[in-house]
Amino acid sequence: MTAVDSFDGMKVVLIDDSKTIRQSAKALLEGAGCDVVTASDGFESLVKIVDHQPDIIFIDITMPRLDGFQTCALIKQNSKFRQVPVIMLTSKDGLFDRARSKLVGAEHYITKPFSRDELLDILALCGKNVTN
Repeated sequence: MTAVDSFDGMKVVLIDDSKTIRQSAKALLEGAGCDVVTASDGFESLVKIVDHQPDIIFIDITMPRLDGFQTCALIKQNSKFRQVPVIMLTSKDGLFDRARSKLVGAEHYITKPFSRDELLDILALCGKNVTN
């Protein structure tokens, strides 16, 4: 990733129950040119995903109401959003959580704390087929 990389117009939904994580990740993603919508849990995110039509979705695993695994599974069961890359954002770094993420359809897994470069690398990887 270089400073000239830009993701102008890439639509992102960021789901995390931590206000701090939502704010910091949103700032990093918007700084790269993304159009970011946030949600504080999986349940709240479902309407925002339908309304925003994202190119990529970041989901925390541990959240109230609908956790990240349940949210990812619901997204991947919907034919309209099945192809949207889902990236799990979590402080959990265990093999079980990584495997479960793959089982519910997540494309990638990033552990917290994450860096700006990690987020941008994922955007580059997942966004290569996105037309803005």
